[in-house]
Amino acid sequence: MHERLISSGNPPSAKVAPALWFIFAAQKLLVLEEGASVSIPRIVAPASLGISPLRERYLGTLAGLDCYCAAVPEDGPIPPKMGFYGLRYLFGRLAEPLFTIALKAVHLLEWEATTRYCGRCGREMASAKEINARECVGCGMVAFPRISPAVIVLVERDGQVLLARSTRFTADFYSVLAGFVEPGETLEDTVHREIEEEVGIKVKNVRYFSSQAWPFPDSLMIGFTAEYASGEIRIDKTEIVEAGWFDPDKLPTVPGKISIARRLIDWFVETRLPEKAPTAPAAERSYDPGE
Repeated sequence: MHERLISSGNPPSAKVAPALWFIFAAQKLLVLEEGASVSIPRIVAPASLGISPLRERYLGTLAGLDCYCAAVPEDGPIPPKMGFYGLRYLFGRLAEPLFTIALKAVHLLEWEATTRYCGRCGREMASAKEINARECVGCGMVAFPRISPAVIVLVERDGQVLLARSTRFTADFYSVLAGFVEPGETLEDTVHREIEEEVGIKVKNVRYFSSQAWPFPDSLMIGFTAEYASGEIRIDKTEIVEAGWFDPDKLPTVPGKISIARRLIDWFVETRLPEKAPTAPAAERSYDPGE
């Protein structure tokens, strides 16, 4: 399945044909378990599984199949041969583009849950027609899904990469530096500010690498590479526990392949140690079924 989701705000007039349902309980996705493989339930409606959604939303079509997302109670029933799993755990297990649609779905559901009332007049909001937006039934204000841009940067110096361990990490691993964009900043401004704030060094030759949707809950990660310019590492001790320069063949435990952080690190290894790239890095962050 190589097709992409065709987004739409116009659902069918009635639910009569089987559709792909991306059903979440506390940000965990319901999947059908068939041996070692998992897939998205193809059903007419959640009621056929004995599930009553708290809210649902039409997403569009994939290869001619309608796609919906729904939020259900965390303590609700789990249908036979199915289970709820975290998206980080499902990466690499759930086929593309189903995983990409799941990222979109959880983002929209979380946004709807936190945008129930108008920020201007306090009245309850409703889903807008034809577009991904919420509209106030009182004053008419329209709210679009929140997207929080953040930069993530791989810094290189003399063939070594700068990696750090954050106070936010729930496991013992190292990653490249990242931070949210502040009002009035360009992305490049954020790169320079975040690196200097967190580890005390200056960088140069900032170049765009790639980007990634990261709906945990609503980020857009914009990746860059940069070169060391000056300074010595001085961690801020508020966001960073430890930081250092690492050789491409002597890396610590790094993020799993789901993240753009890992893509940046893999790029570094592949360009510096092309003969070892298929096997390095050796240690990576693993994810539990609930993550």
